[in-house]
Amino acid sequence: MPLTLLQAGQSSIITRIGGNPQTRQFLEGLGFVVGTRVTVISTQGGNVIVAVKEARVAVSKQMASKVFV
Repeated sequence: MPLTLLQAGQSSIITRIGGNPQTRQFLEGLGFVVGTRVTVISTQGGNVIVAVKEARVAVSKQMASKVFV
């Protein structure tokens, strides 16, 4: 299921990164790597704020929908 379906406070393991090669490379550069635990901190407006690899990252819902958990 896409990361956007997790509620604030929920965490899961990344199983797949979708999108074109540039999108996957961008997300991997932010720390979204298969096998990594990701926790949703909050959703505000059109953004999803997550904790990944000991950092907080804000991505658009469109980008978050490319991350599958």
